[in-house]
Amino acid sequence: EIDFWKKLRNQKKAATAQYLASIEGRNWLITSLIAEIAMAYNELLALDLELDFIKETIQLQQNQLTISKVEKEAGRSNELVVKQFEAQVLNAQNLEQEVRQQIILTESRLNLLMGRFPQPILRNTSTFMRSSLLSLQVGIPSQLLANRPDIRQAEQLLQASNTNVEVARSAFYPTVTINLGLGFQSFNPAYLLQPQSIAYNLLGGLTAPLINKRGIRADFKTAQAVQLEALYLYQKTILNAYVEVYNQLATMSNLQQMYRVKNEEAKTLIEAIDIASQLYLTGRASYLEIVLTRQNALKANLELIEIKKRQYDAIIMMYRALGGGWK
Repeated sequence: EIDFWKKLRNQKKAATAQYLASIEGRNWLITSLIAEIAMAYNELLALDLELDFIKETIQLQQNQLTISKVEKEAGRSNELVVKQFEAQVLNAQNLEQEVRQQIILTESRLNLLMGRFPQPILRNTSTFMRSSLLSLQVGIPSQLLANRPDIRQAEQLLQASNTNVEVARSAFYPTVTINLGLGFQSFNPAYLLQPQSIAYNLLGGLTAPLINKRGIRADFKTAQAVQLEALYLYQKTILNAYVEVYNQLATMSNLQQMYRVKNEEAKTLIEAIDIASQLYLTGRASYLEIVLTRQNALKANLELIEIKKRQYDAIIMMYRALGGGWK
């Protein structure tokens, strides 16, 4: 086909843009997969720390239960106190089993993301709570958003849709197709309008836009609608990327303050447990004060671990929001 109106060239450009868009879509999938694996691994570390703290709490509660039984036998306590401490131990043991189950599910999900069958995952929790998190400057240039594969994908799709409009517009013009098997009998007037003649093909190529005018017009309007949709998608993708970065910056700042306050709360409650235990031995505090203080300390430390995990997740989501490591 003779490319008078650049239709073939525009089709090639559109196909190239769509191919590049698929590559960017693959890059975005890689970035999202890396972020999801990292978040699952951090969740696994957080669950390990929660399990360790629950075990320590159970050990302390069992020691308190043993003391209460000895005091009951000595006549300084009663059965109600023993049952309260025993119920507290059972509650913590149930919480331990729940965390163990979550660890199994998280390991399975992480193995699935890495494309392998369920198996134990080696990990080290020693630096989870002590490691210093990255601090980002507030003034992040908006040009960094251009590294996001989803924005680059939307840009290529917009380019393809623009070119497809030109292709649809070219359909209004006649086309001329040259075939090696045509034209041998064209000098014979009897064969002038036979399919084998160049004249027949020229006539068909010239009149096709007139005969198929309504269909070509519908294709042209469809291409224009797709172009407008691609433009809106491109605008939406950029806006979504900006909002994601903005939200993650705010999240990282707020979580830092939350961690500082919750850390002070956890330390205070740990000290309160020791004070309550000493007062209980001297008869100046009730067993309910020990139970309540220990429950609050357990809750505060578990929340502290959760906040730390959310800090790591915020950094991972910032990595994803700024384009990730697809390069």
